[in-house]
Amino acid sequence: MKCTLGVDIGTSSSKGVLVDIDSSESAGRIVATATVAHDVDRPHPGWVEMDSRVWWEEFAGLARELLAQAPDAEIAAVGVSGMGPCILLADEADEPVRPAILYGVDTRAVAQIERMTADLGVEAITRVGGSQLTTQAGGPKIAWIADEEPDAYARAQRLFMPASWLARRLTGAYVLDHESASQVSPLYDVDAEAWHEPWWDAYAPGIERPELRWAGDVAGTMTDAASLATGIPAGTPVIVGTIDAWSEAVSAGAHEVGDLLLMYGTTMFLVATGEETLRTPSMWTTVGAFPGTRNLAGGLSTSGALTAWIKDLTDADYPTLLDEAADSGVGARGLSMLPYFAGERTPILDPDARGVIAGLTLDHGRGDLYRAALEATALGVRHNVETMRAAGADIRRIVAVGGGTQGALWLQIVSDATGLVQEVPQVTIGASYGAAFLAACAVAPAGEAPGIRDWNPVADLVEPRPENAAAYDALFDRYLRLYAATKTIAHELAAAQRDDAPAPARQNLTPQETT
Repeated sequence: MKCTLGVDIGTSSSKGVLVDIDSSESAGRIVATATVAHDVDRPHPGWVEMDSRVWWEEFAGLARELLAQAPDAEIAAVGVSGMGPCILLADEADEPVRPAILYGVDTRAVAQIERMTADLGVEAITRVGGSQLTTQAGGPKIAWIADEEPDAYARAQRLFMPASWLARRLTGAYVLDHESASQVSPLYDVDAEAWHEPWWDAYAPGIERPELRWAGDVAGTMTDAASLATGIPAGTPVIVGTIDAWSEAVSAGAHEVGDLLLMYGTTMFLVATGEETLRTPSMWTTVGAFPGTRNLAGGLSTSGALTAWIKDLTDADYPTLLDEAADSGVGARGLSMLPYFAGERTPILDPDARGVIAGLTLDHGRGDLYRAALEATALGVRHNVETMRAAGADIRRIVAVGGGTQGALWLQIVSDATGLVQEVPQVTIGASYGAAFLAACAVAPAGEAPGIRDWNPVADLVEPRPENAAAYDALFDRYLRLYAATKTIAHELAAAQRDDAPAPARQNLTPQETT
């Protein structure tokens, strides 16, 4: 039985999947799955990072577990993906010089964003990179390492993200896909689809530029050493891979012009696909996963992370909280919440935003809090969608993916709050499935690449309920006004939190410590 193996390195876990590609009747069938949970490190307010050695250890472990579940599987190709944009710098021996800095949830590089913006100008940055600099941008995080950890930066020679790190360990290729590269803003030229060499040399001096390829291209083949570590035969093709949200869009067939992906995970991610390069100050403009496409993307800093916080705080299980939230009803019995518990990414681009729960009384219970959190994330999605459309995005089709799609209540609240129909595909296992699909396409004979709609048809439609439209219009208006009314106080509190926090311990790894 021929299979492709896909692994995704996520924020809270790594997931692997084996997919049958043997025949048209069974193509796309999941043969085996495996998951391993992990934590990110938060050594200081605004810092979110991870030891990248875990990525490789988890990939190797997942590969062996998957192969043990399906001993008759013949691996035709390997797909990889991972959270991003992350900034991992490694030395000439490919040893990390410090932990990887994660995507927009890590807000440490504010000073570098301000300096680079002042140096280059918003207009020039937007013309080249597509978006103004925010905490999502990779370039300022490279500059932060150079400024704050010069000893580590002096050893740095290469730049990786989770997918490209795995591709390097598996094949020896030093590559990065165009979509991921376009988020190392402002060091990538979106229209030219190439590194912007003058700015790379200015803000990433001494770092070798990775070769640019597309997500589904073959990076190389499995080395003998990688085969020994993973159990995958040497010589097996490995694709370049990409950031998890884009791989997840592929997994659900949400990567065509006019599609919008809603990714329900630890954070919420949105990706609208079109043919034109749309630029707007409060969203992220990127290259698509495939040649000829462009994306307008956005993300909430908390979504599943917020619901998990309430679960842990109340010591209740999810089914109980969902039942109580359903009983609470639209508006959570008069509660309004801002979901900015880790700052916020788009469209407000405010790392110092903070969570707010307004309207609490002694009569409110945990179900009301949980309902308010679900509604807060839904209103955040609406804020992003309206901003995208105002920028010119032609959104014709919505596809919902991720772990949050398992909860019917959350899906219904998002559709009610946004007025959008959501398609839920049959397989919602996520980015690892998309990576396996891209791997299957990479090794298919010319003209015989599989179609994702055949692999993963639509299983459910979630339609907005018209009777709730007026209520959610009023809630959205209150949501916007609540942020405006509390913004100044939230910023003062964020500053106080930084002042009260203990000084972070430096984590400049030496080559000896990485073995």
